[in-house]
Amino acid sequence: MEKAEPEVRSNSDAGGPGDGLAGLRERGFARYGAEQLGITPLGSAAARDLAGMREAFADLPPDPYAPGTNRFRRYSHAVYLPWKDELSWIPGTPDPVHGTVTDFAVGQNEPEHPPTRRALPGVPETLLGNPLLLRLLRWDIEQVLSLKNLGRRPLWAGVHFIKLRVDHPGQDAVSSPNCLHQDGGSAGTFTFAHLISRTNVTGGQNVIATPDSAGLQPEDPWADIHARFTLTHPLEGYAVHDHRVSHYVGPVRAGSEPGPGERSILIVGLAPYVPQL
Repeated sequence: MEKAEPEVRSNSDAGGPGDGLAGLRERGFARYGAEQLGITPLGSAAARDLAGMREAFADLPPDPYAPGTNRFRRYSHAVYLPWKDELSWIPGTPDPVHGTVTDFAVGQNEPEHPPTRRALPGVPETLLGNPLLLRLLRWDIEQVLSLKNLGRRPLWAGVHFIKLRVDHPGQDAVSSPNCLHQDGGSAGTFTFAHLISRTNVTGGQNVIATPDSAGLQPEDPWADIHARFTLTHPLEGYAVHDHRVSHYVGPVRAGSEPGPGERSILIVGLAPYVPQL
C-alpha cells in the first residue's frame, strides 16, 4: 500500500470528508466520502458497477490535446430536465477511431489554452447506463438543485473520465490546467469529483484556494489557500462552486510497488443550460 500524504488545512474551517452540502453553501467547496453518497459499504451490485467503470478507465485513450502529459480522458454531455426528473445523454459525433467524439469548449478560465472548441473521445455507449455512474451524476445534480433555484431550466452536465498514469519511477502525469484555476467562473457552474481508483502512485494532492489565486501555483506566496487534501478511497471526492474558489490537483508519480501506477477520477461539471440564439 502507498503511504498517504498528510492532509494540510490552512484554517480551521477547511472541512473534512464528511463536510457535505453545508460546506458547499457556506464556503464554496465541500468534501464527501462514500457515506455521504449513501453507497457504503459497497454491496455486490455497487462493487460490480464500480468494476465496470474501472474497466472503462483502463481503456481510456491518451488526451489528444496534451501529448507527453501521461493523461488519458473521455468526455460526454448530458442534459437534465428538472420538471420531468429526466436525464438524457446527448449523442456524440461518430468517429472511426474512438466510436464517438464530443465537443468540448475551452474558455477564458483555462489559462494554459486560448478559447477554442475541441473534440474529445466520448464515453462508450455501453457505459452510459452504468447504475453507479448514473447514481453519482444524479447525486451531484441533487446537490446543485438544493443550492440554486434551477427548477425551470435545463441543467447541462459535462462528464469527464480522466486518468493520470505513470509507467516507471521518475515519470510524472500532469492534470490540466497545471495551476490553480476555475472551470467556468460563473455563479451557476459547479464541479464535482469522484475518485474511482488510485493505485501505486504518490502525489495528486488537491488544493482549494480563493478565486484571485487562479493562474498561480499552490506554492506561490501570493496564493491564498483554503485547504489541501489527497483523495485515497473509492468514491471519495469534493465539490466546488466555481466562481467562489479556484482549485488544482498536483502531478502524480510512481509509488513504491513494481509496475505502473494510476489515479482515475470522474469529473462532473454542472451549469444551467444557456440558449445560443
